[in-house]
Amino acid sequence: MENDAASADLELILHGPAGAAKPETRLWLRMLSTTKLITTEIRRRLRTEYGATLPQFDLMAQLYREKNGLRLGELSRRTMVTNGNVTGLVERLESDGLVKRVTPDRDRRVTVAQLTPAGAKLFAAMAVAHEAWLRDLMADVDRAMVADLWSDIGKVKTSVRNHLSGSEFE
Repeated sequence: MENDAASADLELILHGPAGAAKPETRLWLRMLSTTKLITTEIRRRLRTEYGATLPQFDLMAQLYREKNGLRLGELSRRTMVTNGNVTGLVERLESDGLVKRVTPDRDRRVTVAQLTPAGAKLFAAMAVAHEAWLRDLMADVDRAMVADLWSDIGKVKTSVRNHLSGSEFE
C-alpha cells in the first residue's frame, strides 16, 4: 500500500505537533491533507482495477447523469478541466469505445459527448467500486459522525462562498 507520509502529515510538517497555528489554518490543512490521501488512493484503485484516470471517471460520471450527453464546454465547466483537456479526455475515451461525439441537428459548431452502452456499463461498475472504496477508507468513522461532518463542512463551504472575491467556482 502506497503511503506518502509527507502528504499524510502536512499538518505536522507545517505547524508541528503542538499545532500552534490558528484553528482556521489547521482545519484547512486537515481538509486538504485528507482530500489528498483519499484522492491518491482512489486514483491508484481506478488505475489498478479499471485502467482509468480520475479525470476520466469524473467525465464519465457527468455523462452518465446526462443521457443526452453534454457539450464539451459544459463538460469542462462541470469537471473544472480546461476545454483542451476535456477534448483530449473525450478523444481517448472515444478511441476506447466508451464515449461518442455527436452533432445535434447537424450543427457542426456544436459537439456533444455521450457515453456509449459500453461506457455506461463500465462507469456503472466503477461507480459501485468507488462507493465501496470510500466506505472502506472511512470504515473506522461512525456513520453518525460522517453525517455530522458532512453537515459541518457544509457550513464551512457556505461561509467560504459568502466571502469569495469573484471566483467562478461553485
